[in-house]
Amino acid sequence: MSIGYRFGEYIPPQDDKQGFESLLKIFLQLVMITSGDVAEALAWLSSLDKQYGLTSDDYGIGDFIEDLKKNGYIDENPQEEGVLKLTAKSEQNIRKSALEEIFGKLKKGGKGSHATPQTGIGDEASTDRREYRFGDAIEQISMTDSIRNAQINHGLSDFRLTEQDLEIMETEHKTQSSTVLMIDISHSMILYGEDRITPAKKVAMALAELVKQKYPKDTLDVIVFGNDAWQIEIKDLPYLEVGPYHTNTVAGLELAMDILRKRKTPNKQIFMITDGKPTCLKEGLHYYKNSFGLDRKVVNKTLNLAAACRRIKIPITTFMIASDPYLQQFVDEFTKVNNGQAYYSSLKGLGHLVFRDYGRNRKKSF
Repeated sequence: MSIGYRFGEYIPPQDDKQGFESLLKIFLQLVMITSGDVAEALAWLSSLDKQYGLTSDDYGIGDFIEDLKKNGYIDENPQEEGVLKLTAKSEQNIRKSALEEIFGKLKKGGKGSHATPQTGIGDEASTDRREYRFGDAIEQISMTDSIRNAQINHGLSDFRLTEQDLEIMETEHKTQSSTVLMIDISHSMILYGEDRITPAKKVAMALAELVKQKYPKDTLDVIVFGNDAWQIEIKDLPYLEVGPYHTNTVAGLELAMDILRKRKTPNKQIFMITDGKPTCLKEGLHYYKNSFGLDRKVVNKTLNLAAACRRIKIPITTFMIASDPYLQQFVDEFTKVNNGQAYYSSLKGLGHLVFRDYGRNRKKSF
């Protein structure tokens, strides 16, 4: 005779690994905000633990730190005793975390090429079919379709395969793309207590991981611009900080153009993430600055470079993370001169726009 079900208090299984994984996600976010300062990130994590009870009696922040070391996420800095630093494993995990957060989990696909609107003798078969033309490669012939055509055209009693029966599978040309991502690190990126640099870094790291995973034949170069412009390694993105700089957009564009001139790929483009107008030029050893912005001397030089990029077929996509109507007016003018694209985005929507535009630009004809 059945006595039914017996219910009791549910005690979830104790799994320190799950505790580690959940804390790791928070730690990776914090270490990005602190520009790679492990000690500061752990201090913030401890404060959050006190406020929200992130850990348990069985697994505390001390255990988490030991697991970070044991699993290869942090290490002792050999140059500074007692100072912790991120490892290459952490840097890669930060990029992957940014990719998942901004772009979502991408399905695995082919490595490193992008379809163009052109067809012909290419790299990858398409679903399109057409009649045979002199010069078509024999491997392009769809034998199943061609034999079916022969049966329809001639019948089984007089079966033969003629040139008119042949059907060709179209193939798509593939191309590579070279992209320069410009990140504004002027002081306004953290002005008025609003953190704009962390979302910009997330976008850059997500884009870098996207290229690595889906388009490994592509090139992605990252440059930052303030009073001057310089190139940085992708692995250094988590450590990027805003400085007491003006916005020398001209220097950033000049460096981006120099990098792209050396690339042999047919598709070239510039992405620029900024929140402000150009306010600075370098003239010899001196800087010409106007913090109020929209100085015609600075603006005209910037517009001249936008036009120069257009002449050598380098489109610029600008992501303006500010809503000032005067800034929008400048970006509209800049975009029109370059024949590029511009998005006026909130910080929350920035990553989605970058992904959407990156995918579209990569398929342009060449």
